[in-house]
Amino acid sequence: MALQQTVETTVAGLGYDLVEIERSAGGLLRVTIDLPWAGAAADGGGDAFVTVEDCEKVTRQLQYALEVENVDYRRLEVSSPGIDRPLRHEQDFERFAGEVIDITLKAPMGEAAAGQVNANRKKFRGTLERTEGPGGERGWQIVWRDEPAPAKPGQKVSQKKREAAPLHALGFRLDELRDARLAPIVDFKGRKPRTGGVQPE
Repeated sequence: MALQQTVETTVAGLGYDLVEIERSAGGLLRVTIDLPWAGAAADGGGDAFVTVEDCEKVTRQLQYALEVENVDYRRLEVSSPGIDRPLRHEQDFERFAGEVIDITLKAPMGEAAAGQVNANRKKFRGTLERTEGPGGERGWQIVWRDEPAPAKPGQKVSQKKREAAPLHALGFRLDELRDARLAPIVDFKGRKPRTGGVQPE
């Protein structure tokens, strides 16, 4: 059985989601796990997080499974995704709709983005939203505001500049993404609202 399949089967069998597998120099095998998403029911249950005990349980089971499959590695590290959790699958995007994410496109938007953003731009930060086309075709977009340039010391800011910057929206398909992650935004005032305003880039 291949490494990916062995790890996926073991992690899923223990009731967790596999986020990613990384092999690093020196024989380090890093496995990132998360608690499964319960769909619409997840909204009412509060936030649950992977604990040290969860990681220890998966580590023990993986060590056994990898030994049985004769997988070559020197050190195994099992961890939670952290605040910049990668988004890989459709279900990840469903789960984190309404959150602020960072995306990197495989190719620049080109002329399709002319007038809204730099045509050579690949990296964006915005609130993830589900879209629906006229034929019922569903897709994804991120929405953001560009912050105005800060005023120089002693400069008076006109009323026009004080107005909120216009909203930008960028639609995308998952196969157009090189990378997508939750934006590592830490709110020290307490838990951030899931349905708050659009965060600036």
